Amino acid sequence: MKSRNETAISEFLLLGLTEDPALQPLIFSLFLSMYLVTVLGNLLIILAVSSVPHLHTPMYFFLCCLSFNGIAYTTCTIPQMLVNIQTQDPTITYTGCLTQVSFVIIFALMENFLLAVMAYDRYVAIFHPLRYRVIMNCHLCVLLVLVSLLISVTDALLHTLLLMRLSFCTDQGIPHFFCELAHVIELSCSDTLIDNLTVLVAVCVFAGVPFTGIIFSYMHIVSSVLRMPSSEGKHKAFSTCGSHLSVVSLFYGTAFVVYVSSAVSNSPRHSAVVAVMYAMVPQMLNPFIYSLQNREVKEALRKFWVG
Repeated sequence: MKSRNETAISEFLLLGLTEDPALQPLIFSLFLSMYLVTVLGNLLIILAVSSVPHLHTPMYFFLCCLSFNGIAYTTCTIPQMLVNIQTQDPTITYTGCLTQVSFVIIFALMENFLLAVMAYDRYVAIFHPLRYRVIMNCHLCVLLVLVSLLISVTDALLHTLLLMRLSFCTDQGIPHFFCELAHVIELSCSDTLIDNLTVLVAVCVFAGVPFTGIIFSYMHIVSSVLRMPSSEGKHKAFSTCGSHLSVVSLFYGTAFVVYVSSAVSNSPRHSAVVAVMYAMVPQMLNPFIYSLQNREVKEALRKFWVG
């Protein structure tokens, strides 16, 4: 049984990936490099798309939103970790931890919703090419992003309010490099049944429904493309979806690896290491995927760089 703390908790300890002092400089350098690559790569995508008028389309609007979300997602976790390593102080305030939990949920859900919206955009582009600009008009694009943000914020607020009603034990150590909802719940001495059920329902609804929508869209897209008589038409159709499909595979693939690793391993530290895959890797690689696989983005980046 966990020992209870009768006083109000004021801080948590982010134990990070390892407590070995010799590895801290290496981890600091590695995460700082990954963070800078993520921010610069996604920022370049936003600036390049913004500077080329013919890329001001729904597809690239959503890509810019995805890039901005990638910057925000990593910014709400990595700088805190770097500060903790640099100052050799693993503490994070109670308020700071709950704030971090909220933002992680918001940006994780936003990425999930944006990928689903982008799949719907590709579905409309292939099945209704003549009416694409009419269907995917500016108002609908902005509305889809705002609704996604509203749902994400509402879900994050719900989980945060549920966390605030919990009392926590004397063990304040979180075996992670940021405040993850599941780990914070585990530290509580209160009955966490409602919290765990809420997390389960939220994952099933807010992750399951968008993922199902993506699968539905691509099943119809692939089925339609394979029926095209011309190989040139097939290549063009697949080229418009290839980058997005790669990003979707990366995002859900890393999430699946994290889930399986957590299920088969009882080591919280191992789970924290694997969590890097979904907390940083997709956001870091997204710009490279789009710049390497998408000719228009590659050309926009070249023009932006040359000036």
